[in-house]
Amino acid sequence: MSPETSQLNLLRGLLAALRTNPFYARKLAGTGLLDGVASLAEFSARCPFTTKSELVADQVAAAPFGTNLTFPLERYTRCHQTSGSTGSPLRWLDTPESWSWMLDNWEIVHRRAGTTAADRIFFAFSFGPFLGFWTAFESAQRLGCLVVPGGGMNSAARLRAMIELRATILCCTPTYAIHLAEVAAKEGIDLRTGTVRTLSVAGEPGGSIPATRARLQELWPGARVYDHHGMTEVGPVSYECPARPGVLHVIERAFIAEVVDPASGQLVGPGEQGELILTNLGRLGSPLLRYRTGDLVKCGLRTAEGGLCACGSADLALEGGILGRVDDMVVVRGVNVYPGAVEAILRRVGGVAEYQVTISRQQALAELSVTIEPTPEVTDGAALAERVARAFETGLALRVPVALAPPGSLPRYEMKSRRWVRQ
Repeated sequence: MSPETSQLNLLRGLLAALRTNPFYARKLAGTGLLDGVASLAEFSARCPFTTKSELVADQVAAAPFGTNLTFPLERYTRCHQTSGSTGSPLRWLDTPESWSWMLDNWEIVHRRAGTTAADRIFFAFSFGPFLGFWTAFESAQRLGCLVVPGGGMNSAARLRAMIELRATILCCTPTYAIHLAEVAAKEGIDLRTGTVRTLSVAGEPGGSIPATRARLQELWPGARVYDHHGMTEVGPVSYECPARPGVLHVIERAFIAEVVDPASGQLVGPGEQGELILTNLGRLGSPLLRYRTGDLVKCGLRTAEGGLCACGSADLALEGGILGRVDDMVVVRGVNVYPGAVEAILRRVGGVAEYQVTISRQQALAELSVTIEPTPEVTDGAALAERVARAFETGLALRVPVALAPPGSLPRYEMKSRRWVRQ
């Protein structure tokens, strides 16, 4: 059976189940989709996008969970919510079957990063309502790994626990992995004495930015960075290509993926940037059809020239991973600036422990300024600021004011970083 045929069969089962889903029964009324679909192309042509604003409005109108529920409420056993980093948080319910489907997808993420039952995985999170922690943890447990929760510990305690327990994999955000290395240096902890061989990172674009990856692998000697991504609304979505660092493959046995122009909604071709649109095929309890994720990606080939990807996968490739958020772009004096581009420039320059970007709209046009905190080994902060300013002028064709912050003064983040401040 071809992948497309498998997707179509799953889609037909999903559409049939949605007759009892109030949200989609209303949304798809008049499309004929609930009666079946002949092809994936027909589905994409006839099915409208689903947006986060629709879901938020639905949960406000039918609090607390909204109406995107295919089964009676007593069938649901898990409740999680989005971080709210891109707007109002959403609550999301799952049945045991939908939860198992997500664990299946997370197992693919683990296995593609080389994880085996012999691994010991340290989860450097304070476990809360966000779905990613729990699915990563439980899927690793299901693989037979020794799983170590790091909630309730400060950074120094987490580092010591990782060394004492001989953890082989660290699971956290890229920002927090950098912060842990900083704390290790302050505490006199030599990371070369540890056993961490894999940094499994997500939550921010940094894991697929070459300069950030290089910095992480410099700070964690002997460790390989593996990126991946997902969302509470749709579940685990992608895994990093083992053969091509910085390329993410969408798990297409679980999702129908499209990359469209954010303005027109039309499909873009290989090599072009667009917004990632997802339909999850196995999360029947709380599904999403053609969901506008807001993630900016570069559409790659599903297969390399002459056959499969070098890693053996036929799944859609996202070149450079998640490049940023469609709504994160800011136009500064006619230049489109994304957070990922700023991150890449700062990491290439080096010597920056942490940074904060300020977008000011006090005048008619947006203005961008950056505050940097030098790493401890930097002896001339002013010279570093000048190098950063020149790098911005070269990389973005913008003159960007660069200020210095005292050591340890800028905030550190365990969760998704919030480095961009808008005034």
